[in-house]
Amino acid sequence: MNHLRIGTRGSRLALAQATWVARELAARVPSLELELVQIRTSGDRITDQPLGPHLGRAFFTKEIEQALLDGRVDLAVHSCKDLATTLPAGLRLAAVPEREDPRDALVSGSGRLEDLPRGARVGTSSVRRQRFLALLRPDLSLLDQRGNVPGRVRAVDEGHLAGTVLAVAGLRRLGMQERATQIFDPSEMLPAAGQGALAIEVREGDSRAMDVVEALDHAPARAEVTAERSCLRVLMAGCQAPVGALARARAGSVSVEVAVLAPDGVVRASATGSQDEPAAPGEAAARQVLTKLGVASLRGAAWAGPPPRAAVDAE
Repeated sequence: MNHLRIGTRGSRLALAQATWVARELAARVPSLELELVQIRTSGDRITDQPLGPHLGRAFFTKEIEQALLDGRVDLAVHSCKDLATTLPAGLRLAAVPEREDPRDALVSGSGRLEDLPRGARVGTSSVRRQRFLALLRPDLSLLDQRGNVPGRVRAVDEGHLAGTVLAVAGLRRLGMQERATQIFDPSEMLPAAGQGALAIEVREGDSRAMDVVEALDHAPARAEVTAERSCLRVLMAGCQAPVGALARARAGSVSVEVAVLAPDGVVRASATGSQDEPAAPGEAAARQVLTKLGVASLRGAAWAGPPPRAAVDAE
């Protein structure tokens, strides 16, 4: 049977990502019939309050992963940064396609961050971005802003906010890259682990889907994502933790930088290792940070948000 169902969220960005995957797969297997199946996640339903641990976990992936486990879809396309560091039993990460720009961008009617007036209102729901912004411009009024990319940009256009911070990759995938008025250097704002990368999940043992999807796997992107996710795993940092991690795979090696935005300042570390074992430098950088913080993990730190699913499941 040459029919594959692709599970995806229904936002414009998620559909653009899933459509890109479908197009790439069809180009490789012209006889393949591909169907996009839109699945509404808890993150899509909860729009009137910040996503906290009292509301659940895996807000943007859980329902799609369940559909995959139930056999209602054959593969799932996620933004990699939304994916838990430990996948549910029965699922595997089949492919990480070539990565888009992982950096963060400011969208503002005033230009760059330094051009914003004192006390300007800037929106982002990411604790990581909020804390980096507070270091760069402590005078700003930082507001929780959720919603899809076009809606968040529209809030700036309509004057509700002076600026919003978004992933460069999302703007590019929607053809809105010209709206970025500043792209932050990683030394200013280290991206979230997996930002700019897509993750394609399949069921364990589904060789039909695996054989088709693995052609999209990009070795350098997978190495980078593996290194960054291993950082989070060692830190025991959940998806809402104020942690940035960025890896670069070049000439057979992987260099990783991690930053944890603790209440008393930013703690940074870096490590380099072989692209053949990309988890190792990520783990090494994470251990350096934990040593500097004087803790075994971020799991018990209230300021680091809820722990990842694996830590909770182990209790």
